[in-house]
Amino acid sequence: MFPLRDHNPTELTPVLTLLLGGLTLAAWILVQGAGAMEPLVASICAFGVVPGDLTGSMTSAADPMCGAPGVGFGTLVTSIFLHGGWGHLIGNLWFLWVFGNNIEDSMGHFRFLAFYLATGVAAALAQVVTDPSSPVPMVGASGAISGIMGAYILLYPRARVDTLVFIWIVPMPAWMMLGYWFTLQLSGVLASGGIGGVAYAAHVGGFLAGLALAPVFRNTKLVQAKRSGVVLGREEIEHGGWW
Repeated sequence: MFPLRDHNPTELTPVLTLLLGGLTLAAWILVQGAGAMEPLVASICAFGVVPGDLTGSMTSAADPMCGAPGVGFGTLVTSIFLHGGWGHLIGNLWFLWVFGNNIEDSMGHFRFLAFYLATGVAAALAQVVTDPSSPVPMVGASGAISGIMGAYILLYPRARVDTLVFIWIVPMPAWMMLGYWFTLQLSGVLASGGIGGVAYAAHVGGFLAGLALAPVFRNTKLVQAKRSGVVLGREEIEHGGWW
């Protein structure tokens, strides 16, 4: 199942959703060479999360890909903006757009930025805890976007999401679509033990972090107005929308 769009109108211009997507795309082109092998590998090695590096359980000789650890705990943030390929990038940017604008709408711009980074870091740490000695770098915005999806299922469980199922477009409530997605990630963790090419543990960790942090970061006034259908004045929206 793949989400195509949701039916959940927004009040705020999704400034940070667009900015985060733009920064991610810029990093892919300017830092990662749009997937060219040499800059791609160099960026992943320098700015990706290497669990064994963070836990101190890996020597440089143990890293078959990079040969040396990256830049330590700073990679918990830098890794969020890097990707491993065009498909990885486009998929994450699409999920960010479909679900991110409504979560920004419920939090305000600056709270949303803090939430995005916090869930991204939590997701990376979940992967580190699951496979603490791994020498393989991890990159991608999917942990932070999993946090967005965790917040979405909590705040807007009944919002309709048009979902591509094989060749059919099926409208379904967000709780069904996102619940199915989370079940797949959890199954991936159980099947792989958190070890492998897909960071299932990061997805699960990000989603759970989003569930836990959404009540902390949400702007109650914006959420209540959105749920009740109250139309706020433009000045009131923008004033509450930044924080």
